[in-house]
Amino acid sequence: MFAVDSLAQDKEVIRIGTTIAVSASYYNYGSMSRIGAMVEIERSGPCGLCLIAYKFRNTGDDSVNGDVAADGYHKYKEDIKLMKETGLDSYRFSISWSRLIPKGRGEINPKGVGYYNNLINELLDHGIQPHATIFQYDLPQILEDEYGGWLSPQIIGDFTAYADVCFREFGDRVTNWTTLNEPNALVSVGYDAGIGPPGRCSKPFGFADCSCGDSVNEPYVVAHNCLLAHTSAVSLYRRKYQTKQHGLIGMNICINNIVPYTNSTEDIAAAKRAQAFYTGWFLDPLYYGDYPLVMKENTGSKLPKFSQSQSKQLINSMDFLGINYYTFLYVKDDPHHAPSNKRNFRADMAAKSIFSSNSTSGFYVPGYGIQQVLEHLKQFYGNPPIYIHENGYPMHQDVVFGDGPRVEFLSEHLKNLLTAVRNGSNTRGYFAWSLMDLYELLSVGDTYGLYYVDFADDDLKRYPRSSAIWYKDFLKGRHTETGRFSDH
Repeated sequence: MFAVDSLAQDKEVIRIGTTIAVSASYYNYGSMSRIGAMVEIERSGPCGLCLIAYKFRNTGDDSVNGDVAADGYHKYKEDIKLMKETGLDSYRFSISWSRLIPKGRGEINPKGVGYYNNLINELLDHGIQPHATIFQYDLPQILEDEYGGWLSPQIIGDFTAYADVCFREFGDRVTNWTTLNEPNALVSVGYDAGIGPPGRCSKPFGFADCSCGDSVNEPYVVAHNCLLAHTSAVSLYRRKYQTKQHGLIGMNICINNIVPYTNSTEDIAAAKRAQAFYTGWFLDPLYYGDYPLVMKENTGSKLPKFSQSQSKQLINSMDFLGINYYTFLYVKDDPHHAPSNKRNFRADMAAKSIFSSNSTSGFYVPGYGIQQVLEHLKQFYGNPPIYIHENGYPMHQDVVFGDGPRVEFLSEHLKNLLTAVRNGSNTRGYFAWSLMDLYELLSVGDTYGLYYVDFADDDLKRYPRSSAIWYKDFLKGRHTETGRFSDH
């Protein structure tokens, strides 16, 4: 719990050069542009995220899905007014590749361009800065069917051409670009576990039916192509747009606070390996030009190699780092003696990950974890400019008002963010996930919304939860003691 004066001062310190905002993605928020009516209205193409969400949907309500979700497609003006009333100065959203270029390459959809122009202009009219993510899981299905999507180097050219459209159409007003959203999660859930798009895996590693895929090799191939696609898009932006548009460009990763399960030598070593496999897999190439040594040692010939020119491009490809931070990850030693060609990346890591639980979704979320993550990034990656792109607390969606645990979560994490900034962390912004209830991947059972969405209501009415009231008070420098929400 904070004292009233203390948190008001915290807010002012955090806001000096720092964005305080919220995030949403195109599909979670409500695309109305894939499987359903808006395919006909807007002429968008299908995407892999939409298909996998339908495949694994477990909401118990067939009427609730990402086609509509919170219906941000039609209600964005209303929601931007909520953002303004809440006191937000920025909004992070993702652009849909399938909406802009329905066939993955070639012809551009003018209605898709028009939608994003309307959204961006409405944000700016309300004094809210747009932060755009170019890719967030939603690969056009046509490219997946044609050549395997991220499994093929062909994706690099197609992704760069798509990014070019984004920069050209929106870069005069969007000055904060993220190429890829948490590709380290994409390779894990999409190509090893098989529970995220495109749903690929192989037995015995996958958590799905594993009708297609190769958990042993594909995650490494996809990660490599993601990194090269990022550098290609960044090179294009800097060569063609950055000087005249004055924007910044970076990448986002999902990051946990990784700690040893015990103080044993084996668990401490396992935690270091997990740090390399979960975080260093992407950050080491982006800041040092190559994969972590322990990955190269443990994976053998499965891990692709960068050329000298690719390494050089990678090192210079980040104006900022975006992170999605939610939880702690406890790690214990878990040695595997199978040959490299029989191990997936988790077996290569030789460590078992354990999520400790004190919430409805199994997340263990003491606030000091975010401070430790930022300190790690400062110490190991040269203190890069950082945007915390996602940070939030899941609760069951039927909690209409009293989300006191979420209030406590936000309060504690912002307090620890302030401590990290005072200790020298180069953190530039904080985005809460999420403004309102969204269609979370595979389920709406647990959501992160500051605002409750009544999915049973035809108009999908929004109602402020305790967390929305607290966040608004925090941003406006009002009474922000968390105790008044703890009994609700």
